[in-house]
Amino acid sequence: MEAVGAGAAICLRTARRRSVRAEARAMEYRTYPNTNVSVSAVGFGLWTTSTGWWGNMTDDDAVAMLREAESLGITLFDAADTYGNGRSEVQLAKAFKGRRDRVVYATKFGYDWYHHSGERKGQQEIAADFSPAFVRFALEESLKRLDTDYIDLWQMHNAHLAQVRDGELAALLDGFVAEGKLRAWGVALGPAIGWLYEGIEAAQRGVTSIQMIQNMLEQFPGDRMIEAADRAAGATGFMIRVPHSSGMLEGKYTAETVFPEGDHRRHRPRSWLINGLKKIETLQFLVTPDRTLGQAALQWLLAEPRVMTVLPNIYDRDQLREFAAAPGTPALSRDELARVEELAATNFGVVEDPMNYKGTMTPPETAAAVTHG
Repeated sequence: MEAVGAGAAICLRTARRRSVRAEARAMEYRTYPNTNVSVSAVGFGLWTTSTGWWGNMTDDDAVAMLREAESLGITLFDAADTYGNGRSEVQLAKAFKGRRDRVVYATKFGYDWYHHSGERKGQQEIAADFSPAFVRFALEESLKRLDTDYIDLWQMHNAHLAQVRDGELAALLDGFVAEGKLRAWGVALGPAIGWLYEGIEAAQRGVTSIQMIQNMLEQFPGDRMIEAADRAAGATGFMIRVPHSSGMLEGKYTAETVFPEGDHRRHRPRSWLINGLKKIETLQFLVTPDRTLGQAALQWLLAEPRVMTVLPNIYDRDQLREFAAAPGTPALSRDELARVEELAATNFGVVEDPMNYKGTMTPPETAAAVTHG
């Protein structure tokens, strides 16, 4: 790729983002390339309703919130078989019994929680199994819990490079699509931020969906994955989680904020909170009478054409209504997008230790390119 000046690069990026949508609507819908899977631009991740990572919620309250989300135009619901040991999928089945055709189920597989006897501690990983026998077993179990005969988007949960490169696994998943048990499949990267070359290689293979962490404060490495999809000219769309940088970009924290017991943010160093507050102070120009900072954070992501849906952390009804309304707020202007890029280039004026990324962050051993689909 030829080098370009910083100003020219910003203009190219902002022009690209601005062109994706000309006007706001109450809810926007996007279709994954080369599929008929249409999703709401704002989705709902069920880790907040089923795991206890963001506080505890009863199943009745979860079902009520999921139904309200659908009434607000949200159609994409992202679960995982391991969330609450199947609880998130059961919540979906209860919420949308009798109206399955009105919603899009995305869920995940890979962790063998069926045979895990130890305590589940927060987001700590357990043993994974991507063998053909276990993958088929996991699919059938998810279908039972979801009370459906098909899954719209099935994702490898926190896939490593070995799974991304596994041609037999890809062929197995393509077979499930041919059987009608899946409409599409993808890769979810995590649990922490990083996984650069896992994402790049998935994009090079034309995987339908890549779920990754990205937001205005943490643009790398997600921006490089999107660039890889562009270079490959493939059919990859992106599902974005942590769009508010663990709540920082909601604009509600103060220096006195204390997170409750059991909340994963409680374990972050205080410097994360203080530095984050300094960063969002530089972004207050995005707040208008018609748009909150939390909505602007989603609009920034949705300005990218390859972003199909964003998954804000929703754990109360005020958040739900605010975020569901985001696509109907004013889109970020070319000047606003350029200013965000300029601020990001200097880490928003904050000096701090480098980020500790997970996964494959340096070029791995070359593997033969395999194109999916």
